[in-house]
Amino acid sequence: MKKTLLTLLLASCFSSAASACTGITLGTTGNDHIQARTIEWGHGDLNSKLIVSPRNYSYTSTMPDQKQGLTWKSKYGFAGISVSDDRFIAEGINEKGLTAGLFYFRGYGSLAKYDPKNTANNITDMDFVRWMLSQYSTVAEVEAALSKIKIVTVYFDAEGNPSPTAHWRVSDKQGNSIVIEIMDHGKINIHKNTAKVLTNSPDYNWQVTNLNNYINLHPGISAPQKINGVEAQSFGVGSNFVGLPGDISPPSRFVRAAFYVNSAPVLNTSQEAVSQAFHILNNFDIPIGSEFNDKSHIPDLPSATQWTSVIDQGNGELFYKTMHDSTIRRVELSKLDFNAKTEHKQPLDNGDFTTQDVVIK
Repeated sequence: MKKTLLTLLLASCFSSAASACTGITLGTTGNDHIQARTIEWGHGDLNSKLIVSPRNYSYTSTMPDQKQGLTWKSKYGFAGISVSDDRFIAEGINEKGLTAGLFYFRGYGSLAKYDPKNTANNITDMDFVRWMLSQYSTVAEVEAALSKIKIVTVYFDAEGNPSPTAHWRVSDKQGNSIVIEIMDHGKINIHKNTAKVLTNSPDYNWQVTNLNNYINLHPGISAPQKINGVEAQSFGVGSNFVGLPGDISPPSRFVRAAFYVNSAPVLNTSQEAVSQAFHILNNFDIPIGSEFNDKSHIPDLPSATQWTSVIDQGNGELFYKTMHDSTIRRVELSKLDFNAKTEHKQPLDNGDFTTQDVVIK
């Protein structure tokens, strides 16, 4: 694979421009769990595909110097969405309800040093999601297995610097959800995703601490009050959360997503939660061009938000819409052939507004 393609790949959530992945978690009174996220990249089409991977399928992780790393065989089938390279799954769910996704972690992610003489247990950061989805059914199993592998960079640039990396959200259908961050040259930090939100840099603990700056925000309308003899009242709905940050920086999106998740209505069914997740994430669509200083660099894309996915873990369903077509499509894992001999790969849409429902043949 050419490094130019790898550079583009990593920019899917690995770039200073529109690297604005936003993830949220919603629950229901029936203990359903919904994982949803956006993926942004404003420089060109990621050519993302729907990937269906069967059981008993063999994988090998290719090292940055093209040597072979870890080889493994899948225990579970999964469906996911790739970025730039069909091997690299950005978000997915397996048949046991485990979900995993990567989010750009610029300036904070720092992987273990790659040793070309010792690669047997190495996987690249871009293989990490499919490694988890293909083998494990719970968050606890993933955590226990982390000590068995070494996660390394997917490529080095011309100066020998490792590519930027990610942090990861992993959730099971029992309601356990964690954020995995690798910092300080390979130190693995695991956080419970108590905020039910993940964006990008800084690290998760910083983002959670930053919520303390916004404890004054509440849903609804501020009560009228008299200010120096003036009868002051709200212009309309939303005055209780004046000051909610609206820019597209990762800290601002984290606060905004946490606010909307926290203020969501009581959700009784998974269908309600899936619908609510799409509505919340509509707030995080990035119009093409808003992240560029020079308008002459704006590419021919309809949006920087290339796709939005919502996963219903309990019912084994993957929903998505794309920058080309706002039709919401559903992939039902129960209808997929996980006994197939090869992976199934297909474009997310036809690149226009005429795409029909997803059909796996």
